[in-house]
Amino acid sequence: MAKDTLTITDNRTGKTYEVPISNGTIRAMDLRQIKTDANDFGMMSYDPAFTNTASCSSKITFIDGDAGILRYRGYPIEQLAEDASFLEVVYLLMNGELPQKKALDTFAHEIVMHTMVHENIRELMDGFRYDAHPMGMLISTVSALSTFYPEAKKIEDGENRRLQMVRMIAKIPTLAAYAYRHRRGLPVVYPDNDLSYAGNFLNMMFKMTEPKYKPNPAVEKALDVLFTLHADHEQNCSSTAMRGVGSSKVDPYSALAAACAALYGPLHGGANEEVIHMLHKIGSKGKVPEFIESVKKGEGRLMGFGHRVYKNYDPRAKVIKRLADEVFDAIGKNPLIDIAVELERIALSDEYFVKRKLYPNVDFYSGLIYQAMGLPMDMYPVLFAIGRTPGWLAQWEEMLLDSEQKIARPRQVYLGHDQRDFVAIDKR
Repeated sequence: MAKDTLTITDNRTGKTYEVPISNGTIRAMDLRQIKTDANDFGMMSYDPAFTNTASCSSKITFIDGDAGILRYRGYPIEQLAEDASFLEVVYLLMNGELPQKKALDTFAHEIVMHTMVHENIRELMDGFRYDAHPMGMLISTVSALSTFYPEAKKIEDGENRRLQMVRMIAKIPTLAAYAYRHRRGLPVVYPDNDLSYAGNFLNMMFKMTEPKYKPNPAVEKALDVLFTLHADHEQNCSSTAMRGVGSSKVDPYSALAAACAALYGPLHGGANEEVIHMLHKIGSKGKVPEFIESVKKGEGRLMGFGHRVYKNYDPRAKVIKRLADEVFDAIGKNPLIDIAVELERIALSDEYFVKRKLYPNVDFYSGLIYQAMGLPMDMYPVLFAIGRTPGWLAQWEEMLLDSEQKIARPRQVYLGHDQRDFVAIDKR
C-alpha cells in the first residue's frame, strides 16, 4: 500500500531517510536530520526567490496557474467581479463568508465612519515636494498613521485588531486621493459619505467647484471591479512583505507600509505602467507585427504578458478586457486599445508565445482603463494598493492567528571568508 512519505537516500553517506508528505509538501525541518556527521548543521533547501517553497498555510486565496483559476475564499473571481460589490469582497476576505444584507449595511457604515484622516496628515502631505510620487507619499502617510493610533500595537486584542483593519480600508482611498491632489497642486477634497466606496474616491480626486460631485456610473462600477480584481493574489511579493514584517508583531500600519513599498517596485505594482509605455512605443496598429518580431529576436519585451503563477490566460485579464469596452463606451475610447487588441491577437496566434505560455495578465488592460479615466501613470500602483489593502490585512491577521508562525527569519548559504584575524590600519 502506498505511503504518504518520501524516501531520501544521501549518496554522501549511504543513509536513507523517510519523511512524511502533507498537502503535497515536506517539512523543511525534516531535512535537518540529514547530516554527514554529528557536527554537520543538517540539510537545508535553497530557494532564493520562493519559487517552490510554501511559507505558510492559508484559507484566503486559491490559484491554479495552469488552469487559469483564481478564487477568494472558494468563490471564482469572475463571479465576484460580475455580481459582488468591492465591500462585499472585503467582508468576505476579512470574515471568510459573504455577508447578508444587514451585515453588509453595518460594515459599509463602519467604513464610512472612518474615511476622514487627521488634519495633521494633510499638513504632513503639504511638506512633500510638489512633484513627489503619489506612491511614496502613500507609503509615508500609511506608516505615519501608526503614530495617530498607538493602541494599534495591541495586536493580540481581536476587537482592537478589527478596528484598525476597518480604519485602514476606509482611510487608504483618502490618503491616495490627497496624494493625487497634492501632485496636481489642488486643495484636498474631503470624503462624501453619501457616495459608494469607489464613488467617494472619484469624488476626492476629481471634484472641482461643483456643489455635489456625481461620479460617472460606468467609471464608478469599473473602479469597484478593478479593486475587486486586485484584492488578493496569494503569496506575492507585497503579501509576503506584509506577513514577514507583521511576524515581528509590529502594528498593522507599519506592516501595511512595508507591503505598499513592495508594491511600489516596477516588477509588481508598476507593471501596468510599463504596458502603457510599450503601447506608446509601438505607436500604431500597423506597427504591431514589426514589434512582435523584435520581441522574438530578443530586442524588446512584451509587457503585460506572462506571469510567475499563470501559465494560462489570467482570469482577471478576461474580466478587465470586457470592462474596458464598457468604460470606453461611456467616456470615450482610449486610442491605445486598438494597438493592444491587435497585439493580443497576433501574440496569441504566434507559436513563439503560445509555446512559452505567454498570455495577457491583469496589467495588460488595467492601465488603459486608468488612462481613459484621466489618471496619470504614477497613480496606477496607488490604485492597486487601495484594492490590495483588504487582502494584505486578511493575510496579516491569518498569520497572527496561525500557531505555527514565528518571526520570519530565513536561513542563508554562507559563501564568504573563513575566520580572518584583524590587521591594524597602519599595517594593511
